[in-house]
Amino acid sequence: MKTTLDLPDDLLIEAKAVAARRRITLKDMVAHALRREIMPATALSSSESELYEVGPFGILRLKKRGDTVNEDTVRKLLDEADEEEFARAMKLREGQ
Repeated sequence: MKTTLDLPDDLLIEAKAVAARRRITLKDMVAHALRREIMPATALSSSESELYEVGPFGILRLKKRGDTVNEDTVRKLLDEADEEEFARAMKLREGQ
């Protein structure tokens, strides 16, 4: 269904920029945002409800899980990702 929205210029410019960065259409971004906004918290599946909570402004946000992210944690994750990428590259090389 088609509709017309009257948005402030700054909001439309930022929305278009975000959609471009995400490589999605503005239409898809608006539809996703509306679905997320009107979805009641009870509609979340049990696994999702463990990850999300409704914030003070009624917006879904990630729950704090008590995990602290620091430089060592990030470095470890990057090293693991590099090792996995190297292993995939070697597997592809062997297949040639």
